[in-house]
Amino acid sequence: MAIMRLISHGGSHCKPGRFSRLWMRFWVRWSGPGTAGRIASRLAAWVAPPHLDQVLLAYLTPRGYIDAAAIIYHSQLELGENVYIAPRVLIVQHTEGGAVTLGEKAMVHRDSRLETGQGGYISVASSSSIHPGCQLMAFVEPILIGEGVMIAANAALYSYDHGMSPDVPMRKQSLLSKGAVTIEDDAWIGTGVIVLSGVTIGKGAVIAAGAVVTRDIPANAIAAGNPARIIKNRSEVKNTGEVHEQS
Repeated sequence: MAIMRLISHGGSHCKPGRFSRLWMRFWVRWSGPGTAGRIASRLAAWVAPPHLDQVLLAYLTPRGYIDAAAIIYHSQLELGENVYIAPRVLIVQHTEGGAVTLGEKAMVHRDSRLETGQGGYISVASSSSIHPGCQLMAFVEPILIGEGVMIAANAALYSYDHGMSPDVPMRKQSLLSKGAVTIEDDAWIGTGVIVLSGVTIGKGAVIAAGAVVTRDIPANAIAAGNPARIIKNRSEVKNTGEVHEQS
C-alpha cells in the first residue's frame, strides 16, 4: 500500500503574520506601473497569499494594487481607491480608444484583457469583479458595468462585430456595432458567457454558464442557452443558504 505524504504550505487557514502584514503594508505604498513601482509590487506580493486572496494588497492603501506582471499600455486608465489589478492582466488602448475606468474596490483578476479602440471605452463601477481569463473588448461602442457585478472566469464581452460583406476580404472588414454592452448593478455573469453588442443585462440578472447573450435580459431574470433565453425569475428561487463568490 502506497504511503501518502502530507505537504503543508500555506492554504486558507494560514493567514499572514504580523511581520508579513507590516512588510506588505510598507511596500504596497510605493507600488505602481513604473519601474520602481513594479519592484515595490513584487516585494509586496512576495509574502502575500496567491490568486484571489492577493486582493488584500489593494486594501492596504487607497492607491490599490497593480501587480508587477500586469501589462498597462493605456494613456487613459482611471482608477478609484483600493482597485486590484492581478498578474498578467492586459489593459491596452488601440487607435482612438477611449478610457478604461475602474471604480472603487473593483477587481480585475489574472489573465483578463481590457482593450479599447475606435471610440469604445470601458467603465467598471465600484465593487465589481472580473475573474480570470475574461475579455472586455470595447470598440466602436462602450462596455458599461454597474456596481457589484460578478463576471466569472472566461467570460467575453464584445461591443462590436466584424462586417461580412462578400466583396471585401474578412481581414479588411469594418467594425460594426448594435450599441453598447451594459450590465447593470448586482448582475452575475457565469463562466464562459459571451455578451454581444447592443445588449443590456438588467439589475440583479443571472446569466448561466456558457450562455450567448444576443438580446436584452430584464432585471432579476435568469437566462441560459445559445442564444440565451429566460428560464425563470429570481423571485421563483428559494434561498438555499449563503452564496459565496467564486471564480
